[in-house]
Amino acid sequence: MAALSYSDAVSEALERLRPVGFEHGRSFVNHAPMAAEALAHMGYADEVPAWVERNLRTRSYHDVPERRWPIDPDDPGDWRAALGDFSRVADWTALFERELALGPWTGVLARWWPRLLPGMSAVLTHGVIRTAHAVRAVAAAHGDNRLQLGELAQGLGYWAARHSTHGIVADPDDAAAPETAAPDAADPDATSPPGDVTGPGGAAGPGGDLAGRDRGRAPDAGPDGRDEVSRDLDALVAEYAGIYATAAQHHPVPLIHAVTGPAAVRLVVGHLPSAQRRPSYLTARAVSRTMLDWFRTAPGPATPAPAAPPALSEVFARAVEIGDEHTIKLAEVAVRHEAFAPDPRHAAAAHLANRAIGRLSR
Repeated sequence: MAALSYSDAVSEALERLRPVGFEHGRSFVNHAPMAAEALAHMGYADEVPAWVERNLRTRSYHDVPERRWPIDPDDPGDWRAALGDFSRVADWTALFERELALGPWTGVLARWWPRLLPGMSAVLTHGVIRTAHAVRAVAAAHGDNRLQLGELAQGLGYWAARHSTHGIVADPDDAAAPETAAPDAADPDATSPPGDVTGPGGAAGPGGDLAGRDRGRAPDAGPDGRDEVSRDLDALVAEYAGIYATAAQHHPVPLIHAVTGPAAVRLVVGHLPSAQRRPSYLTARAVSRTMLDWFRTAPGPATPAPAAPPALSEVFARAVEIGDEHTIKLAEVAVRHEAFAPDPRHAAAAHLANRAIGRLSR
């Protein structure tokens, strides 16, 4: 049987996952669409069907709430009142399905991105991460892209329904950064607080030439294909990869999102109007800094970095072997950003996550 293509694997996964709820267990996030897309992007398309099936067998997903009433996107009083109301998640998804059916997806994204961005930290950035994986799938789709657009509607809808703007610690120049309250560190994926253009395929290893496929060139891009905001986001991802690899943590999962959150913004920023790019970076930076305050056990000197990790292709293969959605997504970010701007901190973070989460998965 012929190997699955990226598009076939993603479409099959989205078809299978379309009716699945947004959360499972104690309100933990459904990572399946994100991890499935990351696997396919990295050249592991043939692994996707079995991974999805295994995920569905081992997770008890909640039913999606019933639709209540339509949300008016042109009435700020109406849509603002529905922000952060998870009981309206089906209403939000329906709104984005309607908007995506009526106009270009890039226009819908540009309209709603600044509205949703202040709530980036909600559900540990999973709204923006799910949206970003959907954006990559839509941008890579050829021909019938209804499943990919449906996933984009679900990503945006989930982000809107879990939107939260409580207490982010921002620098004075981070005027665009929102405020959010710290989630419960005891719940690594808890959804409730207690108080560039990229294509299919992967990187060094099974996926092929990541650099050639993942570097979206902005109008003001430099010789390396990156504009200033993209370079700043790449530096932010590398910085927090290094922090993740050395910071003392109670649990290996929560602080991962200080890396994967800005990496998700990096996936989307090349599709945004230029005026929205710098605020996106500032918000991502503020969110990552606040997550560090939430999830590092105590500020202080960094612990020594682990011994040199294996090659990134081996790190990703190990993440797939572990099968955990967090190891897969962080390793994919490490490979992607190594192509943007090589830095040993990428591999160090993904390798540490493999070791720590792998022990928990035994």
